[in-house]
Amino acid sequence: MCGIAGFCSFKADFLQEPGRWPRALVRMRTAIAHRGHDQTGEYLQHNVGLAHTRLSIRDLRGGAQPMLRRRGESDYGIVYNGEIYNADELKQELLRRGYHFETTCDTEVILCGYMEYGMEIAKKLNGIFAFAIWDEKRNTLFLCRDRLGVKPLFYAVKGDTLVFGSEPKALFAHPLVHPEADLDSFREIFGLGPARTPGCGVFRGLREVRPGCIVEYSRKNVQEYSYWTLEAKPHTDSYARTVETVSWLLHDAIQRQLVSDVPVCSFLSGGIDSTVVTAIACRQLQSEGQTLNTFSFDFTHNDTCFQSNAFQPTRDRPYVDLVLGLYPLHHTYLECDETTLADLLEDAVRIKDLPGMTDVDASLYYFCGLVKQHNKVALTGECADEIFGGYPWFYREDLFYADGFPWSADLSARTALLSDEAIRILQLEDYMNEQYRDTLARVPALPEEHGDALRRREMGFLNLRWFMQTLLDRMDRTSMAWGLEARVPFADHRIVEYVYNVPWEMKYEKGMEKKLLRDACKDLLPPQLLYRKKSPYPKTYSPVYEALLAKRFRQILEDPQAPVHRFLDRKKAERFLEQPKDYGKPWFGQLMAGPQMIAYFLQINYWMKQYNIT
Repeated sequence: MCGIAGFCSFKADFLQEPGRWPRALVRMRTAIAHRGHDQTGEYLQHNVGLAHTRLSIRDLRGGAQPMLRRRGESDYGIVYNGEIYNADELKQELLRRGYHFETTCDTEVILCGYMEYGMEIAKKLNGIFAFAIWDEKRNTLFLCRDRLGVKPLFYAVKGDTLVFGSEPKALFAHPLVHPEADLDSFREIFGLGPARTPGCGVFRGLREVRPGCIVEYSRKNVQEYSYWTLEAKPHTDSYARTVETVSWLLHDAIQRQLVSDVPVCSFLSGGIDSTVVTAIACRQLQSEGQTLNTFSFDFTHNDTCFQSNAFQPTRDRPYVDLVLGLYPLHHTYLECDETTLADLLEDAVRIKDLPGMTDVDASLYYFCGLVKQHNKVALTGECADEIFGGYPWFYREDLFYADGFPWSADLSARTALLSDEAIRILQLEDYMNEQYRDTLARVPALPEEHGDALRRREMGFLNLRWFMQTLLDRMDRTSMAWGLEARVPFADHRIVEYVYNVPWEMKYEKGMEKKLLRDACKDLLPPQLLYRKKSPYPKTYSPVYEALLAKRFRQILEDPQAPVHRFLDRKKAERFLEQPKDYGKPWFGQLMAGPQMIAYFLQINYWMKQYNIT
């Protein structure tokens, strides 16, 4: 994994100011240097500048970027962040077509693939990626992002200049781009956050290349178009055949994602998703004489403070111990204490450039830093719930039929601390409904699907388009903040395409969530883990953490200069602080309840202050 940045203008000549624009490129890639400290590089020509900071995973000695190839009188250049899991197959195809390779890295495969196929190369890639390609012959810059949006890529158009980067902070290092906000920015934060509308960068004028899309910038214009979309198809496989297909796809995805020139580890929560990934990876590495490193996460005092609820019925530790008795793993238990967690809330904003999933982001950031001390690449179990229907809103009627985003069904929790004036101006309900309806209008479905069948399609698409994006965004920033590459085998597009068309009756066979996935993995896990009730990423239930948040929030209430006062109602906030917090009633997803509402406002205040948002 890496960080990429750059700019392009067809009315400027960046070589006319030899000092200014090289410095701009260095500033931009320095702003995201945390994404990879192994190597850096810049490329500057009349109309374009490219910058790269590298985390070396494949071809550790070669593969420097920006990577250039020349054909005739024209340069072709690429900066790339990601991992291509079918690079070897594509390379063989290109060798047969006469190409010669100077490295063993996948970057060169993408660039040569572009020279042969144009941007059709995107359709051939299996992997996670965000890249920019400069085609001097066509005088065109292409920005491309993987199908599911695992890797980020932001851009802004300022006058006749397009500026891009892996994270917003890279763009803010360019002289034309500044962190600004408008009403829609705050509608995103208060109404939808920590989710974001697809393509929206929250800051005014900031866009993100949408998953499965290409942005093409030429002398004519800027245009974004899709190279991949989900398709609704009839599912004709029997249940047995479906189980077999899912098993094969999952094994193939995990085995492909073990490709690396440095050791790979895995996150092991004790849930079915991460355990399946760990088990398959362990077996593969064991056959090669290697032992898989694994890591689990929890919080200090959860052994005494844990509160079972509908969303988080059990702790993870006993199930991790169970896995360790089954597979030869080198495991490390990691814990985070309450003060560290509270102190990292601001760091979590800095790494994301936005308020986020509060202590979930903060803790994952902390844990990734510890994992990076041992490994540079980690496999995770992210995305299985969105694809296989593991969340309660897939099967709980009150959430399934909710007229809105099911993970944010209760708007009242979001407005509980806002002033009446802020509520009136922001019109959050209208904004949320607009985004929700727009997504429903794009749902791929069969003509004959109506009623519950159509709602099943809608629920699957909503989760892929929104909720999964939020978790992938979280995973990328918290891991890449330390230069740790996180891979997500469940987000293999082949799995998504296949399972999207599997009927709900198969996914929820015999009334059990994710039964299809469980049956596809029954040879890997014992029954007590295979049929364990879903439990999400852990969070702290310690009253110490809640008290720390309340203390810091009161300091904001007493500070008349705190920027979040523009939206807060102080009396409402004080009443909220005095009420007992219901950990089992989240206002976003399954983890963000009462304490996380306080933490979210702490993050919003810090974000406004840190980025000088007015």
